[in-house]
Amino acid sequence: MFTVKATQHVLAVDDLEKTERYFLDVLGFSVRFRVEGWSFISLGDFHVMLGHCPDEVPARDTHEHAYFAYVNCDGIDELYARYQQRGAVIFQPVSDKPWGMREFGVATPEGHRMMFGEDIGDA
Repeated sequence: MFTVKATQHVLAVDDLEKTERYFLDVLGFSVRFRVEGWSFISLGDFHVMLGHCPDEVPARDTHEHAYFAYVNCDGIDELYARYQQRGAVIFQPVSDKPWGMREFGVATPEGHRMMFGEDIGDA
């Protein structure tokens, strides 16, 4: 029977060290391991593979195509406050959406975008 065990998002980045520092220091990720040109990081069950690709188009130049993840979570207001305190690049402030989610958007220094959302249902 088919089951999904986990997902890992792959991001091409120009400055691997700077991007990794942002994910670790600002977004609270931890390093799982590193190999030449790659950093494998996680925030709980949210896994990201950062690959050093200096000759690729930067994510910020892809505009709406820069979105790479939607992270369903609990404790969104606490996370939002933590990210504000740490100076995260918040491109969409936390708010309740008509589709029953409370969400906000964060970008990396290179322009990759991710959304964090908490189910608020009929609240």
